[in-house]
Amino acid sequence: MTVRAVVGLLCSLAFLTATRTESAESIRIEAPVGGYADSSGESSRYTQDVLYPASSVNTPENQPVTALIKGRIEGAPKERRPHTLIVNGVAMPLPIDQNGGFSRPYAFGKGSNSVEVLSLDRSQRKRVQFYDTYSGKTQAAVRVVLSWDTDLTDLDLHVVTPDGGHCFYGDRVLANGGALDVDVTTGYGPEIFSLPSAMKGLYRLYVNYFGGRKSKDELTLAQVAIILNENTPDEKQQIFRIPMRNPGDLTLVSSFVYP
Repeated sequence: MTVRAVVGLLCSLAFLTATRTESAESIRIEAPVGGYADSSGESSRYTQDVLYPASSVNTPENQPVTALIKGRIEGAPKERRPHTLIVNGVAMPLPIDQNGGFSRPYAFGKGSNSVEVLSLDRSQRKRVQFYDTYSGKTQAAVRVVLSWDTDLTDLDLHVVTPDGGHCFYGDRVLANGGALDVDVTTGYGPEIFSLPSAMKGLYRLYVNYFGGRKSKDELTLAQVAIILNENTPDEKQQIFRIPMRNPGDLTLVSSFVYP
């Protein structure tokens, strides 16, 4: 066998080993739990205190399983590349810790909800679907989800409501009921704005590239998902992807009139 043939064989074996290793990931979703659930009487928290510049998503203690996304990916690569999380049809990066774990609070609506996690090569997936039977639960009339594709970068979601309210990391809970759940400063997001009772009028959505450790030649791709009347027959979704080039950039992503 020639040297070239030996090298080719070794390269092929290395590729197969890497593929098997990556595909060997085992995904476990611990929360939410599939089936029927009743979230009445549960105390959930979606906002948290954060400190710049090293803040990521942290789950409050005693968070109920109907307001939590939690699990573990066995066999995940040590470099902690983000996997993919899909919540009610909206995909976003899923950062994991050194042990392959993930955890974040999430304000699910009443009715049917689904959570899906994909492996890096998308050959493995785990999905959980549950139905919250609590009829008195507040439903998000307007939900906006910001995520982005780079680590060690800080993008901020800004939502201006028809009454002049401005929801962002400096004012995360508005008098009109709108709230921004987490100010993520370490990359990927997501940052989620929810408004339970939407008022009529003009909404404006902005993304600010606050800062990060990116070189001037690299782009950060932001994704903004707008979900109106979530979990109802009138639900509508729009997805926008916006390249963010330089810290300090402020981009108007979308403006829309509700209803």
